[in-house]
Amino acid sequence: MSELHKMGPATYTLPKVGKMRVPGLVIATEALLAGLEIERPLEQVRNVACLPGILGYSIAMPDIHWGYGFPIGGVAAMDAETGVISPGGVGYDINCGVRLAIIPTPFRSIPAQKKEALLRSIFRRVPSGVGHGHKGARLSDADLAALTKKGARWSIEQGYGIMQDLEHTESRGVIEGADIDAVSKTARNRGRNQLGSIGSGNHFVEIGEVQKIFLPDVAHAWGVEVGQTYVLIHSGSRGFGYQVCQDTLDQFMKLDLAKDLPDRQLIAAPISSEAGERYFRAMAAAANFAFNNRQHILHFVRESIEEVLHIPQEQVRLIYDVCHNIAKFEEYPFEGTMRKVCVHRKGATRAYGPGNPELAPIFQKTGQPVLVPGDMGRASHLMVGCGSVLTWCSACHGAGRARSRVQSRKAWHGVNLVDHMKEEGVLVMAESPLTIAEEMPDAYKDVDSVVEAVQEAGLANMVARLKPALVIKG
Repeated sequence: MSELHKMGPATYTLPKVGKMRVPGLVIATEALLAGLEIERPLEQVRNVACLPGILGYSIAMPDIHWGYGFPIGGVAAMDAETGVISPGGVGYDINCGVRLAIIPTPFRSIPAQKKEALLRSIFRRVPSGVGHGHKGARLSDADLAALTKKGARWSIEQGYGIMQDLEHTESRGVIEGADIDAVSKTARNRGRNQLGSIGSGNHFVEIGEVQKIFLPDVAHAWGVEVGQTYVLIHSGSRGFGYQVCQDTLDQFMKLDLAKDLPDRQLIAAPISSEAGERYFRAMAAAANFAFNNRQHILHFVRESIEEVLHIPQEQVRLIYDVCHNIAKFEEYPFEGTMRKVCVHRKGATRAYGPGNPELAPIFQKTGQPVLVPGDMGRASHLMVGCGSVLTWCSACHGAGRARSRVQSRKAWHGVNLVDHMKEEGVLVMAESPLTIAEEMPDAYKDVDSVVEAVQEAGLANMVARLKPALVIKG
């Protein structure tokens, strides 16, 4: 804490020492810093600053906590010619991300029995839990090759969604450069039956009410109103992406690419090397798998909404889908010239501002939606990006854990958590009661404080606060 120097509103620098090539940058308020277990994550910020080719800062978002190599809530941009690409800077769950949709009916107008029926219908359609997928539904090699090349468009062409969904998905649902030949047979087999499933841990499907609007003009442009029903989906690339990461780490270790690094978990390859290019091709394939996964989940949710609430599927409008575990090539002004960089966002969300040419026309006018899930008891947030080059147009990705999974299980041991959450106004379902114990609201920081720090730092602005009521946990 004493090493941090205030640079501006909710913005602190961590001085460059030792082998650090750039300083650290921490986005947080004083109140958040006082409540964080900060030393281990800050050590990881310092370690990331030692990577070859890093530009600007090694960045930490206000939801920062310790992770594999990079901190979760970490951002780093590498020069595309001289820098490295690091699996630890993306994470095991490649293109873990969030998708927000709006249902055209007030949440409070839905009868209680219909709400419970909707939750149970989605629970039947969308598998959750470790290793769970769709029984009997296996993707062929041709399917895997097509979906990893086309991204979410493949699912829509198969009848899982509508073409308009692509305009409301980051990078229109595809990372270019994917190559299924860079993906091992083990990874392919792990993903064959997992499209349309949320997985385990902190992944979820959440339904609730748009509780408050902060920016009426932006909300109106996006068709978001107080009282509406929303759906929030959080999932990634499942076993497919996990195996891509593990295969790459194993390969990089054999190539002895961890030497001279302060932490072996930061192992990285030059972006332009054969190993680096192969990882990017495999990572892009896993990212496109994840886009398809969330596209399938939304389709199954739409089916349940049509079945229970009799609302046509095309009326369930996708607002946006964002990645928050990814490495992407982007261009930014840096030291007087435009530079192509590989931005690693691990537990961080892209937050382009108005006018960015990659965005669909509706978002070029407003800026990009930034989706920030909190916890299942308090709130989630919808924000809009400001396009801050200080953080390579990045913002937070969630509330961030305040308590480990083990600590949370111990704290709630012996409590009927389904009944407890029902008393708090939230119906929750999960494959295992242990999952609910690990994901109780107090396991997370207060998301309101996190998004306030992001807004204060000028990275993204609050558009709407979302209140959860129906939750399926992984």
